[in-house]
Amino acid sequence: MTFQLPFADRLNNVETSAIRELFKLLGKPGIISFAGGFPDSAMFDVDGIREAVNAALTEEPGGALQYGATEGYNPLREQLAAFMTSKGNQGVTANDLIVTTGSQQALDLLGKTLVSPGDKVIVEGPTFLATIQCFRLYGAELISAPVDGNGVDTDELEKLIEEHKPKFVYLIPTFGNPSGAMLSLERRKQVLEMAVKHNTLIVEDDPYGDLYFGEAPPPSLLALSASVPGSRERLVHCGSLSKVLSPGLRVGWMVGPAELLAKATMCKQFSDAHTSTFAQATAAQYLKAGRMPATLAKVRAVYAERAMTMGNALRRELGDAIEFVQPQGGLFVWARLTGKGGKVADGGELAKRAIEKGVAFVPGAPFFASNPDHATLRLSFATVGVEKIEEGVGRLGQAV
Repeated sequence: MTFQLPFADRLNNVETSAIRELFKLLGKPGIISFAGGFPDSAMFDVDGIREAVNAALTEEPGGALQYGATEGYNPLREQLAAFMTSKGNQGVTANDLIVTTGSQQALDLLGKTLVSPGDKVIVEGPTFLATIQCFRLYGAELISAPVDGNGVDTDELEKLIEEHKPKFVYLIPTFGNPSGAMLSLERRKQVLEMAVKHNTLIVEDDPYGDLYFGEAPPPSLLALSASVPGSRERLVHCGSLSKVLSPGLRVGWMVGPAELLAKATMCKQFSDAHTSTFAQATAAQYLKAGRMPATLAKVRAVYAERAMTMGNALRRELGDAIEFVQPQGGLFVWARLTGKGGKVADGGELAKRAIEKGVAFVPGAPFFASNPDHATLRLSFATVGVEKIEEGVGRLGQAV
């Protein structure tokens, strides 16, 4: 008799990431990839991180190399609180946050602590693919709220909140993955007001907010919560150093109500005991050294040039066969095929043709929890130089 492993029923609700599957096709020599969601490793401040490592091992080697508190290495929590305060998030202290193994773990902890099978959770359509997978793993029924160039449509969001009464609403207000959209200041205030009005928890995921081009984005929901009485206690904020310092450090954090942080800390004890103390001590020393502003200025300039190059090339090479909003920050161009002139109108079909032409991107349909728009696609400009962007978009133009 053949032995079958007794997998948990919850695995029936999720499937392998479509993006991870796409990477298997990228072994073809000469492929120019716009598929990844990674920062450019050439942008990492290796010298600064090396100095931070040496400082961590010199100043407090025991703390860096020993087991640590589940809620996080306290010097890092203090530095993160200062970092948050410098961005307008007044009143955030070390006790208001826990350190997570990347912001991805924060999402997992939210799933563990808040979601029971059958609970409804509202997400943006489109939204971060791993969010869809994570919350579905815990049995959530995901409801999609439509997004436009100014972020989530707050009128539609409020209707969905009234209809479904979700456990919480998950948003990426600033340069979302994959939409790249920036929620307007007016809509940010509306989100906080409806959180109070409908007594609804809002989760703000903010891994890209520091990667702006030119003018800074509106204040985070967390920063604005001080102006909307009652909203702070109905708000969770997730941050990360992955996109601005190094994904390999796996350092993220979560700000939220004390009761939620206590439950999340308990669940984190069961999974990894604590985020790497060595990584935390390194990050703490890096922030303490004051190198982050210069690092951010450098990566903003590079990504801004690449984003503009990609936008110009798409308009030139694809013309009215594609439409998109020029990103003001982040790592992505989110686009929609129009089918005009008899061109391809399906992102999945174009992805296959593009691979044959030597260029890769991610079709947009997997980023929708429901009612996927098959005409959409996500292009990342982060890891490709301007010359390769020009060449890759030229190939894309031949494929369309």
